[in-house]
Amino acid sequence: MKIGRIESKALSFCLMVAILATYSMVALAGEARVAGEIVVSGTAVDGIAPVVLVNGEQAKSGRSIFTSSSIVTDKFSYATVKVGSLGTVRIAPETSLTISFDENGVSAALVSGTVSVLSAENAVSVALPDGTVSNLTAGKSASTVQDDDDDDDAGAGAWVLWALVFGGATAAIIFAVASDNNRVSLGGNGAVISPSV
Repeated sequence: MKIGRIESKALSFCLMVAILATYSMVALAGEARVAGEIVVSGTAVDGIAPVVLVNGEQAKSGRSIFTSSSIVTDKFSYATVKVGSLGTVRIAPETSLTISFDENGVSAALVSGTVSVLSAENAVSVALPDGTVSNLTAGKSASTVQDDDDDDDAGAGAWVLWALVFGGATAAIIFAVASDNNRVSLGGNGAVISPSV
């Protein structure tokens, strides 16, 4: 039996559809890419809702975030990144960081500002600009901003130095007064004359 031209084209078309469907299923069955979602909050300025920069582009709430994304907040906006059950991270105003995640957990490289962990399946690893790494659990924060309390520590060092100087001077004066070698005579054996009344 001879196959006609129309039957040949129909058979070729069916084979192409079968091959395409097979390879599409293989591609869809590949490893799923972990994604997070950003929620932007803060103060509206001139009636404009707060936005943050994600990889240099303005982003509003609901945008998908992928690993190694750079996030920058201005002084009016917060960003909260939710990565499914892996954790939720809150980024404070005037903060710049790069956030990374995979199926094992979340990590961040903090350039400036403050980042807080709201929830986490595992500790969130935060690399600071000075090279230190903090492993944060829920409720903990990492910051490059110095607290006002840190200034008191520097003042305490200066206070101790001054206390040592004054303590040494006081000890030297007490030693000099108690010593017999430093007796000073203020005048001679002159007579004291008192006025008569």
